[in-house]
Amino acid sequence: MKKEKSIELLNKAIADELAAVHQYMYFHFHCDDQGYDLLANLFKRTAIDEMVHVEQLAERILFLKGEVEMKAAGEMKKIHEVKEMLAMATDMEEGSARDYNDWANECSANADSVSKKLFESLVEDEERHYNQYDDEMENLNKFGDNYLALQSIERSKNFGSGHPGSM
Repeated sequence: MKKEKSIELLNKAIADELAAVHQYMYFHFHCDDQGYDLLANLFKRTAIDEMVHVEQLAERILFLKGEVEMKAAGEMKKIHEVKEMLAMATDMEEGSARDYNDWANECSANADSVSKKLFESLVEDEERHYNQYDDEMENLNKFGDNYLALQSIERSKNFGSGHPGSM
């Protein structure tokens, strides 16, 4: 096994996952501020999933006796429009799934079946995230701004009825 290559790929994945955590939490804050509870919670749940991925990747690196690099890839983008957030999220998830598929194959070629399996499991999660964001984009395209208005109205109804946490 060429563990150095696996460690390099696992650290690249950590960088991508950390960038996703930052981006999705930023989106969460802004959706929450605008009253879009469903989308805010989706971004927050995805960020938490990505944090779990960082932990899994780091554990594998440490097992391989490597150094965990905790640097996010790229810059966080300050996007406030929901449609742009969803477009970016689908692109990010699609790119991660593609990269992780490739990296699973590289790990396999280097006789590291455990890292290969880890990347394959991450592909499943990234494809699920992609599907969730794609569904939200379809809803937004189908219903337009009414889709967002309904989320905001629902929050107002809950607050008005004394049940702010019922969303």
